[in-house]
Amino acid sequence: MVWGSSGMGRGTRETVLGTLGKATVLWIPQEFQNLTQSFGVATWKRDTSDPHSKEVLLKYMNGNYTNYAPSQNHFHSSNFSLEILSTQRQDQRLYEYIISKDAKEKVWQIQLEVYEPVSDPDIQVLSWALANDSCTVTLNCTAARGDNVSYSWTGLEASSSSPCAHNGSLLHLSYHLNATSLACACTASNPVSSSTVTFNSSACSFEQWGSASPGLNLVLVVVPIVVALVLFGVFTALHVGRLRKHTPLPEDNEVRTIYSQVQRVEKQKIPCSPPGTEHPSCTTIYAAATGLPPDTAQAPGRIQHSPRAEPPTPRGCLPLSQSPDAEPMTVYASVTLPKI
Repeated sequence: MVWGSSGMGRGTRETVLGTLGKATVLWIPQEFQNLTQSFGVATWKRDTSDPHSKEVLLKYMNGNYTNYAPSQNHFHSSNFSLEILSTQRQDQRLYEYIISKDAKEKVWQIQLEVYEPVSDPDIQVLSWALANDSCTVTLNCTAARGDNVSYSWTGLEASSSSPCAHNGSLLHLSYHLNATSLACACTASNPVSSSTVTFNSSACSFEQWGSASPGLNLVLVVVPIVVALVLFGVFTALHVGRLRKHTPLPEDNEVRTIYSQVQRVEKQKIPCSPPGTEHPSCTTIYAAATGLPPDTAQAPGRIQHSPRAEPPTPRGCLPLSQSPDAEPMTVYASVTLPKI
């Protein structure tokens, strides 16, 4: 603690560790508390990105104070400490508590360091092998979140000669298969927090590491299912193909329409005879056929369905509206295909 000229104060510096997202209190020693009560004037400041300027956070004078950032800081008038309500990355600065006496100042400096706390670590099995009744495994301990995280392994039996004793995230562990009680604990820590997880060596198999290696278990379960589904799909496709090859065509009893052209010989127009009599000038336009037509090819542009039915013409008679000079016309017949 040093007295200096106004604006040139230099003081004792201490380091305070803050946790990201939590409150951090910047305390001042008892000596500075007594001096503040005696002189009655003090100021909280902190550094800025500009080395030639500082940010004033609070001014205290004879029991009254002005807080310039009340939403971020809380001043405790009982001990003159400053509390940062929710510590953020940008709060990592150098803070100063300055007591003024005439033309001199006395300065207490606090360097705030902010850390994100570590999350619960996870143990992953990178490899394992059986040899000479011993199990050899390589374990990796990692935490998903946290600043400046360090890792250490210890045995639960609290022995310095434990095969689990190691510093670092990777642990190469070898133990006899009869050592069913061997357990190792991994601790992930940083300056503001720590968290521990345990590995149990009850058996040299992946079954014991289900909680430590969920990704590996997922692969061991999903891959066989995918392979089985692929094989089932191939077998089904081949089976359906053979069925289609040996299955006869389905029965077709549909009535189909075939088309033919009839050339009518020009005769002298004679009125139609009454029903029941034949006349040489009459043309039959209905015919029934069974079986497939001789030529199943359809002329381009043919309509596949019969046109709207017209009133039937008596057998052997031409419609009276039929022109004697009509060209060959298309007539329709119904065909019923036989069963195959």
